[in-house]
Amino acid sequence: MGNHPSALQRCIGAVGGSRVGFAGFPTDPGYLAAWVQPYNLNIQITPAAVVRPRTTEDVSAIVRCAVANNVKVQAKSGGHSYGNHGLGGEDGAVAIDMTNMQQFSMDNNTWQATIGAGTFLGKVSERLHIAGGRAIAHGVCPNIGIGGHATIVRAHRTPPLQPPSTRLLPQGGLGPMSRMWGSCLDHVVEVEVVTADGKIQRASNEENADLFWALRGAASGFGVVTEFVVRTHPEPDSVVQYEYTLAGGSHADMAPLFSAWLDLMRDPKLDRRFGSLFLMVPTGALIAGTFYGTKDEFEATDIPDRFPGDARRHLVLTDWRGSVAHEVEKLALFAASLPAPFYSKSLALRREDVPSPSNVRDLFGWVDTQEKGTPLWFIIFDSSGGAVGDVPSNATSFAHRDKILYYQSYFVALPLTTTSRDFVNNFHTRLMAANPGAFGTYPGYVDPDLPDAPRQYWGANLPRLQEIKRMWDPADVFHNPQSVRPMPERSGGQG
Repeated sequence: MGNHPSALQRCIGAVGGSRVGFAGFPTDPGYLAAWVQPYNLNIQITPAAVVRPRTTEDVSAIVRCAVANNVKVQAKSGGHSYGNHGLGGEDGAVAIDMTNMQQFSMDNNTWQATIGAGTFLGKVSERLHIAGGRAIAHGVCPNIGIGGHATIVRAHRTPPLQPPSTRLLPQGGLGPMSRMWGSCLDHVVEVEVVTADGKIQRASNEENADLFWALRGAASGFGVVTEFVVRTHPEPDSVVQYEYTLAGGSHADMAPLFSAWLDLMRDPKLDRRFGSLFLMVPTGALIAGTFYGTKDEFEATDIPDRFPGDARRHLVLTDWRGSVAHEVEKLALFAASLPAPFYSKSLALRREDVPSPSNVRDLFGWVDTQEKGTPLWFIIFDSSGGAVGDVPSNATSFAHRDKILYYQSYFVALPLTTTSRDFVNNFHTRLMAANPGAFGTYPGYVDPDLPDAPRQYWGANLPRLQEIKRMWDPADVFHNPQSVRPMPERSGGQG
């Protein structure tokens, strides 16, 4: 801890006692590599401390140390924030790394599971299966932490570093089964959380209901969740995984297929057992989908008939666990979770925001004419809607219940170039110009350059979030550059 430890270091050191690996500080050799480990290497951050608690009592004491020393706090679960928000998003915060919070239990009467906030989704899936063949809605990347994923604040799609055949499915609190079961946060029925006063609280619809409302969609500004209680489902018996690839040729040639996919995704009668994405990369494009049912049930829908039925179509028949294992193996998602320098833009689209065929044709033609500055660029459209939209937009702080698609464009490069950044930004600008009513984005797809970010993340729910923030965290202890701020005290009619 150096020759002259600060008051913060002394306080955290007293909490950890003689425990090895409890906390790291900037004065420690190898601090950035061993403790900080940023995900987006384009954003360099040095926290005041990184702490790895083992108990909720540890978390409580760490928060009290930070408050006593006027230092901000952020929790880090999987650490996949595009803005490195789990490390504070800017220098000088205490990052509470939840990696040791791995508790798990299953109530076989209610089939509700208790899951530690540091658990990765791969382990969540495995433990739910062992505990009775149960499942919840979540993304497929095994290294995403449930702490951010179940609160839709920092768990995101992993930037794909592989070619189209190793594509990704939706990440964040959404996943391929979300149209059928809702988002991951819709499964949360209770949490244990440490609040800004250092107290250990329970929050649910019956206890601390306002805090519970805020945590389900904006937890980074309200506390450190240490465990979740979630409702679960029986695992589906059969799963069909669909894939349609296009390689070579111009992107303009792919526009009709993308428009056909858009027509399917905005169909209000689309079978909720089906989730899908469209991925555009330098060498082509891919449509991937997952249907939770049998092959006969899948083919009884009109989904297979909406696309060409040639050799470019591929079906994989499996069960729930097999589908998870298939994605992990095929998509090489462990490798894709490696830190990299990248830049991204995103947008949430309602049914009425879906671009027309003429707009798609113009946009894809424009892509063909542009210098990209890197071979690692990706444009992705993920499906949503279905059960996610059954929940009122004000039932939780997550506001984007009316969205049926989420788009992202990004590039990975070392170094990041103006050419690549301009390509991503200009694609985003053109997409928005074609859909002038579109506004807002999924709060899991953090964009450090997003203007008016809190309103774009939380929409009409932002004022209530600011009021709850003022009640639970008036000093803004739980803070990153885009988290919810307390509502200012009213004066002169201003709120």
